[in-house]
Amino acid sequence: MDKNYLLGKFDPALDSRFVKPDDRYASGAAQRQFLRKEAYEAFVKMAEDAIKDNIELAIVSATRNFDAQKAIWERKWMKLSTIVSRIERAREILKYSAMPGTSRHHWGTDIDLNNLEDEYFLSGKGWEVYQWLTANAAKYGFCQPYTPKASGRAGYEEEKWHWSYTPLSTPLLRQYLNTVTLADITDFQGSEIAAELDVIKNYVAGVDCQ
Repeated sequence: MDKNYLLGKFDPALDSRFVKPDDRYASGAAQRQFLRKEAYEAFVKMAEDAIKDNIELAIVSATRNFDAQKAIWERKWMKLSTIVSRIERAREILKYSAMPGTSRHHWGTDIDLNNLEDEYFLSGKGWEVYQWLTANAAKYGFCQPYTPKASGRAGYEEEKWHWSYTPLSTPLLRQYLNTVTLADITDFQGSEIAAELDVIKNYVAGVDCQ
């Protein structure tokens, strides 16, 4: 796999392996984003079956390439400029947002569903959505990579909304860990912190499902 692909340094709109989700399965930013065809087809099957159980699934974020992730990262970097320690500022962002070049969203295999706030999934319809996903998503090839950290998992905090299509993301993660080095994590504000935090070992590899 091309290292630039693993780092998100490409345009998914120009890559024939990617498709744009139909608006009925996407909302917000995801209506302008793309997914790998296989991941999208599996999601559509999952969403259609979920409807039969009165569960609505909507993609709210899909593929984000390096430039898109850089915009998110640098916006948060500037917002947290009152945190004088650059390493502590990076740690704060890394609770829920990846450094550019390290996000699974670069690969077109990972999706955020319904809502980006943990509170949504703790009660009501959001709780029902999460319970359905934990019981059924694996049937369609999806897993929740960022589960509670009680097991000792390193890296990002739990994300109930983040689901990964493992038939593609598993080999891509393996290739990433064998190909990308800390020297490749560069060209954004705070990038020099990547090595100090060893973001590949402690964040990219910090998943509970492969």
